[in-house]
Amino acid sequence: MRNFDYHNPTKVVFGKGTISRLKNLVPPQGKIMLVTGGDSIRKNGVHAQVMESLKKRDVVEFSGIKPNPEYDTLMEAVDMVKREDPAFLLAVGGGSIMDGTKFIAAASKYTAGDPWEICSKLAKVLEALPLGVVVTLPATGSETNNIGVVSRKSERKKIVFHADKLFPQFAVMDPEVTFSLPDNQVRNGIVDAFIHVLEQYLTYPVDAPLQDRQAEAVLLTLLEVGPKTLRQKDDYDARASFMWCANQALNGLLKCGVPTDFATHRIGHELTVQYGLAHAEAIAVVLCCLLRRQKEDKQEKLLQFAQRVWNLDTTSPDLAINQAIAETECFFNGLGMPTRLTDYGIDVKEASEYAKAGLERDQAKLGERGLIGPAEAVEIIRASA
Repeated sequence: MRNFDYHNPTKVVFGKGTISRLKNLVPPQGKIMLVTGGDSIRKNGVHAQVMESLKKRDVVEFSGIKPNPEYDTLMEAVDMVKREDPAFLLAVGGGSIMDGTKFIAAASKYTAGDPWEICSKLAKVLEALPLGVVVTLPATGSETNNIGVVSRKSERKKIVFHADKLFPQFAVMDPEVTFSLPDNQVRNGIVDAFIHVLEQYLTYPVDAPLQDRQAEAVLLTLLEVGPKTLRQKDDYDARASFMWCANQALNGLLKCGVPTDFATHRIGHELTVQYGLAHAEAIAVVLCCLLRRQKEDKQEKLLQFAQRVWNLDTTSPDLAINQAIAETECFFNGLGMPTRLTDYGIDVKEASEYAKAGLERDQAKLGERGLIGPAEAVEIIRASA
C-alpha cells in the first residue's frame, strides 16, 4: 500500500426531512447566497423547504447554472458575490451546481490574476468563501470532496480543479428529494458513481485488500439497487443506498494508498465539450473501450473484478476479462445508457480527432502508468463505433 494523507472535514446530514436542519447548519451571522440551477427545485418543493428553513435569514440567490457549469456564467455569480458580499454560499442541486459553487467560492477571493487560472494553471487557492450543499442529484460525490470541473466554451475546454479550501462545511442529503428526478438523470448518476469506483479500483494491485473490498462493496450495491431505484422511484431504501454509494464513490476514501486511472474522465471531457453529452454519457462511451485496450496492463485487477463482482470463472483469464467488460456494458445498457458514439449520431473519426487534439494540447499522458496519450485516445474513441 502506498503512503497517503486523508482528511475530509465535511459533515454529512443524511435522511428524511434533513433540509429543515439548514437553519442550524449555516453560520449564524451574515448574508447567505443560494446557488441554484433551473426550475426543478421549485417544482419539487426543495426550494421552498430551503427557504422555509432559512426564513429568518438574509438570503440572495444566483440561479441559472447549467450542467457542465460554464465559466462565463460562474463569473456572473462572482460579480454578484462582490455586489452582495455574502458570508456563506449554499449550493442546492447536483454535481454541476456544487462544482460551480466551489469555483465561485474560490474565484471571489482570488486576487493573483485571472480567476480562470484556478482551472487552467491549478493556481493555489489561498482563500475561499465557506460553502455548504443540499444534494438533489446523487452522482458525482462533489458534496464531500474538494474537486470541481468547469467548462469554458470559448476555449473548448473542460478542466478539473481542486483545493483544500473547497471542501463543503456540510452536505444535506435527503433521498426523498430525488424521487422526482427523470430516469435519465438517475441512470446518469448510477453510471457516474460506478465508473468513479472503477477508476480507483481497476489499476494494479498494491496489497490494499481493504480498499479493494470497499470498492467492490460499492459496485455490488450499485448493481443491486441501481435497477431497483429506476423501477421503483419512491423506494426510499433503494434510493438512499444509491445516494450513499454515489457519495462513497468519490469522497476520497477509495483512493487512499492505491493508484488511480481517471483517463476515462479526461477523454470523456473532450466529448462533453465538443458534443454536449452529459458527463455520464461521455464516460460510459469511453470506459469499456478503454478497458479492452488496456486489459493486459490491468489484467490482475480485471480478473479480480470478474471474480468478485461478476462471479465469473477465471480459469480462462482472457475469457473472464472479456466477459466482465461485456457484463459492465450490459449493465449500463440495461439502465438505458448508450455505450457507443454512434448511438448519439456522432462521427467517430471526427470525435477521435477532437480527443487527440485535446490531449496533444495539454501534453497529457493518462492512466495509472501514463501509457495513454493522443494516439491511444484515438484508438479508444474509434473502438466506440
